[in-house]
Amino acid sequence: MTNSFSVKRTLLALSICLCAVGNSALAAEVNLEKAEALMKQGKAADAYSLLEPFEFQQSGNVKFDYLLGIAALDSGKPDKATIAFERVLAVDPNFAGARIDMGRAYFQLGDFARAKVEFESVLAQNPPAAAKATIAKYLEAIEKRENASKTKSSAYIEATLGYDTNINFATGNSQIAVPALGNLIFTLNPSSVRISDSYRGLGFGGEVEHRITPDFGLYAGADMRARSNNTQDLFDSDSFDVRAGLAMGSGVNTFRFGGIAGRYVLDGKTNRDTNGLTGEWRHLVNPANLVSSFGQYARYRFEPTISVNNFEQSTYGVNWLHIYKDGKALVSATLLYGIERAPLRADGGKTFTGLRMGGQVQVNDKTEVFAGLGTQIGKFDAANAAFSPLGETLTRDDKQYDANLGLNWHFSKAWTLRPQVSYLRNKSNIVIYEHKRTDVSITIRRDFK
Repeated sequence: MTNSFSVKRTLLALSICLCAVGNSALAAEVNLEKAEALMKQGKAADAYSLLEPFEFQQSGNVKFDYLLGIAALDSGKPDKATIAFERVLAVDPNFAGARIDMGRAYFQLGDFARAKVEFESVLAQNPPAAAKATIAKYLEAIEKRENASKTKSSAYIEATLGYDTNINFATGNSQIAVPALGNLIFTLNPSSVRISDSYRGLGFGGEVEHRITPDFGLYAGADMRARSNNTQDLFDSDSFDVRAGLAMGSGVNTFRFGGIAGRYVLDGKTNRDTNGLTGEWRHLVNPANLVSSFGQYARYRFEPTISVNNFEQSTYGVNWLHIYKDGKALVSATLLYGIERAPLRADGGKTFTGLRMGGQVQVNDKTEVFAGLGTQIGKFDAANAAFSPLGETLTRDDKQYDANLGLNWHFSKAWTLRPQVSYLRNKSNIVIYEHKRTDVSITIRRDFK
């Protein structure tokens, strides 16, 4: 009996302590005077830190949500502010002050269309003169920004020095056994065996977008790249790519539909031409998360002597980008799937799936470190006659892996120095297609905006 009574007394004491702690926390939650005082002192960040731990408990309390919203807004967290104001307006849709502050939050986020809606809805309520004057200033600022952003343009020029351990993406084996000929050994042409060389690169390009209306516009862009090897000029290359199309939507959802065209020149001669269609949808979930989906159809046409390699490619994918640490770091992931139709190619058509992940972190005001990893699996649909053992059929399967690591040093406002190293390996069940490559380079770039 004594032990039982002692246990009960201990549990009772513990429950009393817990209740006391709970009542203390509750009192802190409902007492907003300190937070209001901090706001009056201009200490919005301190007020937000005081209120934020109780957001879940006080969600739906109009006074709390409104104070949390303006504390977030005035401390540079407009994304957090919109969430709090949404709760206020869900309870009281005619709360003009919350609607004005919601407009201010959207304005800070750059979502001018939504900001304008909020401000105009308050004007419809015939607010006091002071509120009208504030709204008028914001609407004027929105109009100026929209007019200024009707035409946007950007351009760049960059130069690169590097060393590539496999400039021709070729196998490292100089001799290959051909199963169709009883595994007879063939010696490959030296140009078909892996070659290393240092190189110089030059690239420039740009893009312009013109908005006819806030939700509809046109875009066009072009890029040119040239690469010259130090000794192996047989593999010097140039590429020219252009794009143009329609840009639709603004703010949360944007769409692009257009055409692409390009030419790849090898050793001074046209190697292949490309043309096709492309489309992309981007959705801003919140200021920290962007998701997108994309699709592309392209025709690759090689010069007549190697036209058996012609193919058509359809590619589809989704991408997720997450920004954290107040914009000082980001991570991304891309998943893609594609189909190639190539009736004359030795290995036939191909289906492929790929995954790529990357990230970037700001080390200081002038430097970011970036890295990426990727993999792609390709399965071909035609038996390769030369590499199929006698009496059997062998279809090609490839697995490609790549990685890169580098940094961007913005030594001036418009100039960037980018050293990086990249690695690629392609594994295949047909030995002639196996290769690996390491590329070490340093690039200097000038951006124009």
